[in-house]
Amino acid sequence: MDLILKDTTILGESDERRADIGIADGKIAAIETGITGDAKILDMEGRLAVPGFIESHIHLDKACILDRCKSVEGTLDEAIREVSAAKKEFTVEDIRTRAIRTLEKCILQGTTRMRAHLEVDPVIGIKSIDAVLPLIDDYAWAIDLEICVFPQEGLLNNPGTDELMVEALKRGARIVGGCPYTDSNPRGQIERVFEIAREFDVDIDFHLDFDTNPEGMSVGNVCELTEKHGYGGRVAIGHVSKLSALPRDKFAETTEQLANAGVAVTVLPSTDLYLMGADRDHDIVRGVAPAHRLVEGGVNCSLSTNNVLNPFTPFGDCSMIRMANLYANIGQIGTDAGLRQCLELVTHRPARLMRFEDYGIAVGNPADIVVLDCSSSVAAVQELALPLFGFKRGRQTFTREPAKLLRP
Repeated sequence: MDLILKDTTILGESDERRADIGIADGKIAAIETGITGDAKILDMEGRLAVPGFIESHIHLDKACILDRCKSVEGTLDEAIREVSAAKKEFTVEDIRTRAIRTLEKCILQGTTRMRAHLEVDPVIGIKSIDAVLPLIDDYAWAIDLEICVFPQEGLLNNPGTDELMVEALKRGARIVGGCPYTDSNPRGQIERVFEIAREFDVDIDFHLDFDTNPEGMSVGNVCELTEKHGYGGRVAIGHVSKLSALPRDKFAETTEQLANAGVAVTVLPSTDLYLMGADRDHDIVRGVAPAHRLVEGGVNCSLSTNNVLNPFTPFGDCSMIRMANLYANIGQIGTDAGLRQCLELVTHRPARLMRFEDYGIAVGNPADIVVLDCSSSVAAVQELALPLFGFKRGRQTFTREPAKLLRP
């Protein structure tokens, strides 16, 4: 053994148990009580060990730009407009600097795996890929990073973007995304994204149905093409705030469609709550898709941060625990089972969405472990428990001292 984490409460996929974790050669070698040896020993005193948080949908290239943008209206149109203007001045070094700032925040908050969505178009070109792609190797000591390339401002209506998407995939992007609601032909964009995905044999991750008008949903098109091309389990859709506006019967019908097609949903609580309903002056909607109800209907779901310190989301500390807690508040979830599920939405469920077969605290898996300052999954979400220790493949990546009262 190289390291022994004594007395942890281990978050499993269906239970929690108290045990020691033995680590050797970057992997989990043993999970049992009373592990001994000459290895370094860290006593966790019963604290909760999770297999690292997963950011399944975050934008590193446009993070931390509030110094050059405004967020007055708080609407999606304003956010797209402001970022579109700001990115004309982006440079590779600028994107890299802001991406590193955000990436390091994520690591310190216990994130060990990430899918970053990066934009390409004739204005920004391939700069985001040039800036972020090297970070995959630079930060492999702390986080597994994969890139999803997508057309924020349209594909079919934005000549030159298609070629840049293909170039990004040739350069190392592993996922292809879409944003049909900004295209002149939403269905056509969806079809082209599936075509690209099949050509490169990569998974798909759409931004989809991002408003609170229940009409004109594209989710049906995505499910149809997923089934047609046998892509079940390889397609995710983010936002889908229209789901929050559906009446119960239509919601049940859409849930069944998603479950049957094998399309996963990523809910982005902070962004969706901030942007949706900003045009109203009373009876303001939440506009957040009900992930817990989708899960009940057999749909895999995750929660993620999306944007940090930009007009889409002018705040954020990259804490996945905060996302889980925020979602619990929005969804009015107070039961132990419900709160535990909120933690699953930032751990095991996004692992399934991203098709990780080596995720989880289990013998033989990489020793990716984050220890929280609490003793249960319920307390983690209730109390926004801080990550105190982080390990990536058995190597400690960060530490945080618990707060102490200074009594007189």
